[in-house]
Amino acid sequence: MKKIEDNQGIQINKYISNSGFCSRREAEKLIDQARVTINNDLALLGSRVQPGDEVHIDGESIKSKQKPIYIALHKPIGVTSTTDTKDKTNIINFMNFHKRIFPVGRLDKDSEGLILLTNDGDIVNKILRAGNNNEKEYVVTVDKELSPEIIRQMASGVNILETITKPCYVKQENARRFRIILKQGLNRQIRRMCAVFGYKVKSLKRTRIMHIHLGELALGKWRYLTPAEITTLEKALSNAEG
Repeated sequence: MKKIEDNQGIQINKYISNSGFCSRREAEKLIDQARVTINNDLALLGSRVQPGDEVHIDGESIKSKQKPIYIALHKPIGVTSTTDTKDKTNIINFMNFHKRIFPVGRLDKDSEGLILLTNDGDIVNKILRAGNNNEKEYVVTVDKELSPEIIRQMASGVNILETITKPCYVKQENARRFRIILKQGLNRQIRRMCAVFGYKVKSLKRTRIMHIHLGELALGKWRYLTPAEITTLEKALSNAEG
């Protein structure tokens, strides 16, 4: 079977994410699994799509970019931020949305709060890149009383996962609750930071992603982003790396 490789056109993983089929990262996995073809020829990660080319994934034709969908969901505890339908708690089944969408990043299964879903693969990549310094805000309750020194140390940086977390905003709200704003997204970062100081997280709720707030959105409910939110999002990401 002939393998496509060309230096012109749009890169295949970007073409797939632009179509709304999945994120660019997920597209790369599909390409690695030899499930993507261009004009019936096997695609490689370096393949590029020319005008008029036919792209298929598992035999399904991938069309040009769909109308973008942007959704804010108040994710409950117990819902997993994955599109893998083998996981019965996956967020796609929970949403039961009438079009193909996927989550922007992750929110732990045992956490609740704001998560975005979309069919716009470029937005996903730009929001997720830590280098773009996009803020995410959380309210956290722990199992015992906090101290000003612990709050200061968490804000300064904590040694987890063989690295030091970036300095961040941390504010104590009561004896056992604090608010934290991160610009990075290490695996289970807040829980790991708390564990370093001997604390166990009792509840963790994400209340904001960039300029998009959870607000009064009820648990388990979702809404479309407003035109103003979308405009601000597009402006904020216009010069971001994807």
